[in-house]
Amino acid sequence: MTTPPPSAGRREWTALAVLMLPLLLVSMDVSVLYFAIPAISADLEPTGTQQLWIFDSYAFAVAGLLITMGSVGDRIGRRRLLLIGATAFGAASLAAAYADSAGMLIAARTLLGVGGATLMPSTLALVRTLFRDPGQRAQAIAVWSGVMTAGVALGSVLSGVLVEFFWWGSVFLVNLPAMALLLVLGPLLLPESKDPAPGRFDWPSVPLSIAAVLPVVYGLKEIASHGWSTRYVLPVTLGLLVAALFVHRQRTAASPMISPALFRGRGFGPAVVLNLVTMFAMMGSAYFTTQYLQSVLGKSAMEAALWALLPSVPIGFAAPAAAQLVRRGVNRAHVVTAGFALAACGYLLLTLVGTDDLALGLVACGVLASGVTMVMSQITDLALGTAPVERAGSASSLMETGAEFGGALGMAVLGSVGAALYRREMPDDAPAAAHETLGGALAVARTLPGDAGDALAAAAREAFTSGMQGAAVVGAAVLAGAAVLSSVTLRRVRVREETEPETGTEKRNAGQAGRTSPSGV
Repeated sequence: MTTPPPSAGRREWTALAVLMLPLLLVSMDVSVLYFAIPAISADLEPTGTQQLWIFDSYAFAVAGLLITMGSVGDRIGRRRLLLIGATAFGAASLAAAYADSAGMLIAARTLLGVGGATLMPSTLALVRTLFRDPGQRAQAIAVWSGVMTAGVALGSVLSGVLVEFFWWGSVFLVNLPAMALLLVLGPLLLPESKDPAPGRFDWPSVPLSIAAVLPVVYGLKEIASHGWSTRYVLPVTLGLLVAALFVHRQRTAASPMISPALFRGRGFGPAVVLNLVTMFAMMGSAYFTTQYLQSVLGKSAMEAALWALLPSVPIGFAAPAAAQLVRRGVNRAHVVTAGFALAACGYLLLTLVGTDDLALGLVACGVLASGVTMVMSQITDLALGTAPVERAGSASSLMETGAEFGGALGMAVLGSVGAALYRREMPDDAPAAAHETLGGALAVARTLPGDAGDALAAAAREAFTSGMQGAAVVGAAVLAGAAVLSSVTLRRVRVREETEPETGTEKRNAGQAGRTSPSGV
């Protein structure tokens, strides 16, 4: 006989709060250098290439190692991997804070990315372990989604405040107290969990996964920055070819890094795809709104960061509200569809934003972020609920790798649409540099006398806003398509409530059944 899964108590919810510390810091590190880079440039004098790597080495290390670290956590234990990652993250933060050369800072940022790649899937997999009751798990994942989304916005603000009053290394030192607290409380509050029969580790899959992810992310980021070019399309193509080899390896290896059985769970594949779309929408909009606040509205970097916090406020309500709706019997497909529709409305509002519409722009971003967070929390819960608990690390890493792809794709596609419209709207007689980017146009405008400079700056702001509006139309269309897709693919998906076997024999039998019938749906 079996009994219902145990409900989480104070210990589990306290453990969740501890897990939010590394998650918040890892997500903040994506944007924590936004305001610190001028001070770093003045102190370390990096070359242009080194400055780019100071930014990108962290994101590339995270993206490239997520799949590997998720699989490692399933084998050695998610708590153990979390604590190892926290130690590495803390050591790298200390090294980055006191780096005395650009090369040392790049190396430290890379090690931070390695630590981040261990922390993100471990936190999500441990949420799956801590909360066995589906309703409580949904609430916990709603908190997880909100913290991750808010961390990106908080990172830039925190860096601005710290650099204002301290030196640039302080943006890394803030990681140390949180990691120390995690190392103390983690062993006391977090249970260990791992796959009891993982099989041999598939070492050939490690380079294949890295070679599949990094060229695609790199190419998409460069396309977003410099436009479509053979030199950037080529790495994307090569990465996709290696990805095909990686998939073939997973389907034929005796002990694959990512078990194909995960995708036989009804709802897991659609959840990965829909999660990619949410990050497409989020990062695609951020590409424009950050520039809009600073270059169109003329806000200082600190002012722009503080204004950008306002759209994060409704995030704290959106995910819990979605979880409550599902808990009260509303079909998850309807909630996800509503979230995509709400996010699409945010993009539609963005099509109405003019060159001096701060309030409407913030409302549009808030509506978009709320819809995206609703979707993210629900499909993350769906993916983890569908996957067997022994493969929670692999499932988490796939979701987050999809998110990395989605973010890079959103910036590339919507950025390219906006750039094309910007160039079309710019006056033909404008200088060549002004036709490339808004920043270039404003730099040229500052060198022109009187009315000529003002006219060029005004034309560039109008052109950029037109480009943002056009990209928002494309974003709204993508989200409308995702709403239809989610209503069709998720309509009959149900996550079976877990049960706890009463005896040791039944536990072993249930574990074997989970390995042979992995969907849990």
